[in-house]
Amino acid sequence: MSSRERILDAAMEIFARYGYRRASMDQVAEAAGLTRQAVYHHFPGKEALFRAGVEALHDGALEAAVAAGKAAEDAGQSLADVLAVQVDAKTRYVIECMEETSHMEELLSQRQLQAGDLNQRVHDQLIALEVATTERMLAQQGLALRDGMSARDLASSIQFALRGDSELKLDLATLDEVRRVVRLIVLGAISPKQLTSRSVKKAPAPRPARAGKSRSSR
Repeated sequence: MSSRERILDAAMEIFARYGYRRASMDQVAEAAGLTRQAVYHHFPGKEALFRAGVEALHDGALEAAVAAGKAAEDAGQSLADVLAVQVDAKTRYVIECMEETSHMEELLSQRQLQAGDLNQRVHDQLIALEVATTERMLAQQGLALRDGMSARDLASSIQFALRGDSELKLDLATLDEVRRVVRLIVLGAISPKQLTSRSVKKAPAPRPARAGKSRSSR
């Protein structure tokens, strides 16, 4: 393991233990078994070290999503299952890396404040992964998305749902996204039987013509 990797591992441990505000470069150096000067040789300050830690977390989460999705696809699972596995693996990786900290709220706040561009980058990378997966599996299985939806529309809806209402923007584009997510949720919750259960009223069958009296009987 390189000195930089040792520093990053130590930094994530220190940030998890003390939170961002109470963490110091001296604590990181001690945890890494390196001098303070060695830490500053690789990172000019705590902010840069924190950003590098966020980037490493994102990279690990993306790698987990790619590997889990490939395994599910190779196992012959459906598109819905593969995309769900990708989301699960990415989220599980982040949770497991941060599950022992009591400073989750502070660290997430600092991540948004100091590494918003990195958050957007991993968001775009996850969109690209889901688009590629969707387009590939649809082509392989001869399937199509409903209502003219594109693979990017589907991926955007998945990521939109994951990000939650904390990042909503009050504009028309957001309202379009909200409407699409709600439709997808509702349509996905309705069973195929219910989708076709509306009975179409059939016109009454014509009554058989009554046999007329023969002329001879008049």
